[in-house]
Amino acid sequence: MTPRTKKNDRRRTCRICPRACPVDRAAGELGYCQTGAGFAAATICLHRGEEPPVSGPAGICNVFFARCNLQCLYCQNYQISRNHGPLPSSLDSPEEIVDRIEAILAEGAKAVGFVSPSHRIPRMREIIQELRRRGRNPAMMMNTNCYDLPGTIAALEGEIDLYLPDLKYRDPILAREYSGAEDYPEVAEAALREMYRQKGTELILDDDGSARSGLIVRHLVLPGAVENSKACLRFLAEELSPDLHISLMSQYHPTPAVRDHPDLGRTLREEEYGAVLEEMERLGFTRGWVQELDSPGSYLPDFNRPAVFAD
Repeated sequence: MTPRTKKNDRRRTCRICPRACPVDRAAGELGYCQTGAGFAAATICLHRGEEPPVSGPAGICNVFFARCNLQCLYCQNYQISRNHGPLPSSLDSPEEIVDRIEAILAEGAKAVGFVSPSHRIPRMREIIQELRRRGRNPAMMMNTNCYDLPGTIAALEGEIDLYLPDLKYRDPILAREYSGAEDYPEVAEAALREMYRQKGTELILDDDGSARSGLIVRHLVLPGAVENSKACLRFLAEELSPDLHISLMSQYHPTPAVRDHPDLGRTLREEEYGAVLEEMERLGFTRGWVQELDSPGSYLPDFNRPAVFAD
């Protein structure tokens, strides 16, 4: 076998995300995420429930990709994110995808959010390039679970305007048990450092308060995992900066898959969320957003209906 052929073999082995599956997706082989080389856009919709500068006054056009490179037991998007069973109904035509995005932008949305794109990065980039080719200039947002390679994030510099990563775990045991990724803490740390290198702590807004560029780090507080949440906040404050914009979320709501789980089968307790809020204040975070404790049930999607998020 010649060196040239070996190089070609490596190039055709999927290395998009940290799973590094040894499959040729262009040839129809399926790795961890069980998606081939298509776009697999499960839903494209207007969403007003994001952080205020993300949604802006008119909402954001969100592109939800099917499947995921994490399989969180408690995922609220389980209708489209599971990697087993038939692939959810999805759009694979780039023209149709961009046409739908343009229709939503015409309603007043100023940003396009790509939700769970970690296993679809090349296709996400094609959508961005086609929008730019058509003369569209919305802010491009990557809404990611943070299980991303730093090299992948580095390659997106100049293409992604706003990063919206969800830092889930600093506890590798929880990461393995809940999301099947024991290496999540170290992987997410490296990805976040690269996002921070690109964007720093400043959130650039336009005249109506819509975000045009920056970094907002989300963290969902899970029931029974207060120490994990505190550790996530400590990493962000001590290793990056307490000037980061943080979105602390209390919206956890049990899905059918975890209703009998000893911890995940319930919503947050007041004392749990209170302890995390105290740690957030102690660490000096002053920029961002905090959800009220009665948020569970307020942000639940239903991908079986045209309006995914209820008004």
